[in-house]
Amino acid sequence: MSRSQSERTAEIDVAVVGAGVIGMACALDLARQGKRVQVFDPEGPGQGASFGNAGHLATEQVFPIADLSILKRLPAMLLDPMGPLRLDWTYLPRAMPWFIRLLLNLRPAPFQRTVAGLRALNDASLAAWQRLLQSIGHAGLLKEDGSLLAFERPESREALLALQARMGGQGVPVEYWEAGAVQAAAPQLSERILGGLFFPATGHFIDPHRVVCALLDAAEALGVAFHRQRVIDGQLLPDGVALRLGSGSVRARQVLIACGAHSAAMTERLTGTRTPLDTERGYHLMLPREHGRLPFAVTSFERKFIMTPMEGGLRLAGTVEFAGLEKPANMARAWQLHRLSQGLFRHDLDAEAASPWMGFRPSLPDSLPVIDRACGGRVLLAFGHQHLGLTQAAITAEHIGRLARGQAVDGLDAYRLDRFCWT
Repeated sequence: MSRSQSERTAEIDVAVVGAGVIGMACALDLARQGKRVQVFDPEGPGQGASFGNAGHLATEQVFPIADLSILKRLPAMLLDPMGPLRLDWTYLPRAMPWFIRLLLNLRPAPFQRTVAGLRALNDASLAAWQRLLQSIGHAGLLKEDGSLLAFERPESREALLALQARMGGQGVPVEYWEAGAVQAAAPQLSERILGGLFFPATGHFIDPHRVVCALLDAAEALGVAFHRQRVIDGQLLPDGVALRLGSGSVRARQVLIACGAHSAAMTERLTGTRTPLDTERGYHLMLPREHGRLPFAVTSFERKFIMTPMEGGLRLAGTVEFAGLEKPANMARAWQLHRLSQGLFRHDLDAEAASPWMGFRPSLPDSLPVIDRACGGRVLLAFGHQHLGLTQAAITAEHIGRLARGQAVDGLDAYRLDRFCWT
């Protein structure tokens, strides 16, 4: 490393590994503290899961990502390549330890810890996003108009009412809508829709990638630098961290690991803790010719996918595939979303010029993220938010900002890294 490079890298207070919505929200919070921040990612800002998520501010999702019924669904997961929940049989040996941990976390005590942990983050998420977007002059990127979980089959009504009772018991604002209320609010939906649950304290982002770009612009205005570089390795130093890049190396007083599904290796390298992080491969299909079909995000209870109105059209998303980080995308799963939409509207959706996408959701078997400070404060951690990365990004950034200052943050025990030290 040249003398000029050494002088430049010595001025880094926090190196942020990952330029998704969580990494960029954290980088902005840290820069507002006066810290000198640099962000590293091999892709452009917001090009991973932050680019292709459903755009739903899912504050209502306070239960784990799976339940015990996953055991009954396992044969279909292995045999149906187009099912809403797919497990690639070649990935099964690697996935089984994760699934076993997931099942163990569905026992009463850990299940309640998960629900309490998700509620704590989700209850604070909407207000945190309001503060963040207003502070950068982009409040219009979030539409606070609720969301709907719709059903078509008469036999689903009882299950929806039971879900309403469970969510209401957790303090989630929820209303039961009959078919007439659904038609009044979303008249282009088919008369097959018999009703649904409406969640008034949710919303959607009109363009998730624009959100990341807006955060980047605000951060760069405070001196944050983005580098399109892969962080290959890391080493703890007495006064900070050294990171080896694809080209060169840097030193910083602190590092924040916020690279989603790719966070496990660097976390283990720096902290010695092996996290059971796996990836749920999510797909979307973007329909650029569809505007005005829906006033808010609508999820199909039976068909297991979500439709979100966005600035660039209508986004269909929601399938889950366990196949790891290396296997090529199966874009037929993205196109399957258009077939799933047929019959949900009075007139079928226009798929001309549609674009498919696949990305990686970082998921831990207890459905909770890691939000923590380790190694005497030299290492900060913000990853594993599963389907809720966009929802929880702003509140996660506020927590990381306090942890970076060395402050104690009440209520973060559920998200500590050391909960995995037994593995």
